[in-house]
Amino acid sequence: MPSSAADVVAVAVTFRPDEAVLGDVLERAARQVGRLVVLDNDSPEVDGAHWSARVALPSGVELERAPTNVGLGAAYNRAAAIARERGARFVLLLDQDSRLDDGCVEALLRHHDARAERGPVGAVGPTFVDARSGERAPFVRFGFPLNHKLHAPPGGDVDADFLISSGSLIPLPALEVAGGFDEGLFIDSVDMEWCFRAKAAGLQLVGVADARMLHTIGDELVRLPGGATMFVHSPLRLYMMTRNRVALWRRPGTPSVWTAQDVPRMLLKLARMTAFATPRIRNARAMLRGARDGWSGRQGPPPEARR
Repeated sequence: MPSSAADVVAVAVTFRPDEAVLGDVLERAARQVGRLVVLDNDSPEVDGAHWSARVALPSGVELERAPTNVGLGAAYNRAAAIARERGARFVLLLDQDSRLDDGCVEALLRHHDARAERGPVGAVGPTFVDARSGERAPFVRFGFPLNHKLHAPPGGDVDADFLISSGSLIPLPALEVAGGFDEGLFIDSVDMEWCFRAKAAGLQLVGVADARMLHTIGDELVRLPGGATMFVHSPLRLYMMTRNRVALWRRPGTPSVWTAQDVPRMLLKLARMTAFATPRIRNARAMLRGARDGWSGRQGPPPEARR
């Protein structure tokens, strides 16, 4: 029996969302799935009110507010638990700025069912387009000295070694096989680390051409000399990105081919963030501090968020 929208519970994780965008994100998702739940990660009140007092939720959408900011890993694990509680077969993970094209979930389900005939599926993910640059992101197979970047042909799909969490349709049995998400990473590389385990467990990660999603990468887009672009993050995010990537280099389950090409990539990122993105000194310090803490195995929320 073909999978259908009724089999899917989508969970959108929010934290200080862009209220001008969030309504559209939720509307697009709600009409494509059986049920939509918003899991808010303790967004602070603005002008004495939570964002949910200003953003109209689509009919039937549930809001669950976490008492603290538990991070993405814990939020994704809660999303899976919500899907199980609602009797779903799949959980669809969504960030607060990811806007699904019409027919996106239908395409993901169709390709899931076709791939499931070949073997167990870990996740099926859409092609995402950066909302600012209009660039279509490729799917990735790990390689050395560079990753292989692939675009699925129209109507088709490709095997991938990594899918971003937002937009990923995950059959719940895959989380029993590969395990849940690493809550200690808190935010960055949570999806990367889970994909490592899913692939090691023999699960397929599938990128779908005709499932499309608008998604925003980074806090700012900077154009470099020569016309290239660079996505810029805040010093706090640079700390977390660096800390968690370095931590993954040291883990035995991390593919060695990924580590071999990620080390020089992070050094290049340090150079570019210091040379072309302000505040340059803070960026450099954040990344160097992240590298130190990642090497020492520090986990959990960033230092500024600890209480």
